[in-house]
Amino acid sequence: MALKFDDKGLIPAIIQDAETREVLMLGYINQESLKLTFSSGEVWFYSRSRQELWHKGSTSGNVLRVKEIWQDCDKDALLIMVNPAGPVCHTGNRSCFFERLPGPDSA
Repeated sequence: MALKFDDKGLIPAIIQDAETREVLMLGYINQESLKLTFSSGEVWFYSRSRQELWHKGSTSGNVLRVKEIWQDCDKDALLIMVNPAGPVCHTGNRSCFFERLPGPDSA
């Protein structure tokens, strides 16, 4: 059974550190960026805001080297295990998930 891309031709990809298991980011991949990811060994995304392919780390050098790619049971999401070459977030943080959402008990 093939992967299930959405109506825009995208599939969400969770990026996780292969060693620490820390979730680093969420991005979107289309068929072309998935092919580039497989052929290069580094993660490529499709930028929804710029409407173009995006090689993670092409500017910063903080590439994501692929170790494994997993599909979920519905085949509509990917988990990409990587070895990051530096901080993943554009803010300089290791992960894009560094801000806890305050809940009702945090006041």
